[in-house]
Amino acid sequence: MAAQDQAEQDRLREEIERLRKEKNALIMAHYYQRDEIQEIADFIGDSLALARKAAETDADIIVMCGVHFMGETAKILCPDKKVLVPDLKAGCSLADSCDPEEFAAFVAEHPDHTVISYVNTSAAVKAHTDIVVTSGNARKIVESLPADEKIIFGPDHNLGEYINSVTGRNMLLWNGACHVHDRFSLEKIVEMKREHPGAKVLVHPECRRPLQLIADKVGSTAALLDFARTDEAQEFIVVTESGILFEMRNKCPEKTFLAAPAEDAECQCNECDYMKMNTLRKVYEALRDERPEIEVDAEIAKKAIRPIERMLELSK
Repeated sequence: MAAQDQAEQDRLREEIERLRKEKNALIMAHYYQRDEIQEIADFIGDSLALARKAAETDADIIVMCGVHFMGETAKILCPDKKVLVPDLKAGCSLADSCDPEEFAAFVAEHPDHTVISYVNTSAAVKAHTDIVVTSGNARKIVESLPADEKIIFGPDHNLGEYINSVTGRNMLLWNGACHVHDRFSLEKIVEMKREHPGAKVLVHPECRRPLQLIADKVGSTAALLDFARTDEAQEFIVVTESGILFEMRNKCPEKTFLAAPAEDAECQCNECDYMKMNTLRKVYEALRDERPEIEVDAEIAKKAIRPIERMLELSK
């Protein structure tokens, strides 16, 4: 990094620190954010951890460095707080794959089903849901329901298929997918494994079934991080958004982490363009101007908070 650019980054960090204290703000970041944002965050976590932290914070302002649905979830849990997302255009391909009106119609066609929605959905979809889940708690929550309960699971088909496989359920699945996790190359990962025979393969359950089958560990970002930290292996092939490597390397500096490539990638990486839309400058400007602010329709929020609270209760 050029000296001028480094000086600007340092200035932004100082201003963010000043504004954070001045405004009693909490900066939260998902594991997939840019390295420099994870460095200045008060709290880093996956979707479940971010939701829990939002629910318990006494901050006046929450700066959610993630994507739009994460800001919505925080606002629903903390209606009295100002929730900022540095870039409102930071959406989610998985959330976009589940249109609220189409999902509502799908639910209406199966009135005897319990509706489970992945947290990677809009507030409007959550309003048509009985229980929200994350990749970290989906199995536990599904297994907490009676074995013969009819379930709709959406929107991630790959995650739903994985939960069906490990629980023996036959949930009715919505056909949605994450554009990052759905484009990992099985062939390239198998070739990486040949080149690094001692490496263990860590796979997120949003990935397609063949990738799950070659994994040493299938789990949420937090679960993959914990596995890497505690397992005896010294090398890992990481099959999820490459932002998680920052925290893996921080927690395990003596180990080697290799980013798995996408099918069409020219580099050894697979990034979420939405997650990378947030920058230090945008975090600074959000704190300075207290916008862009997340707003959720009151009626939708009233309906959406019930399945989120049920998730938090069942996750204890």
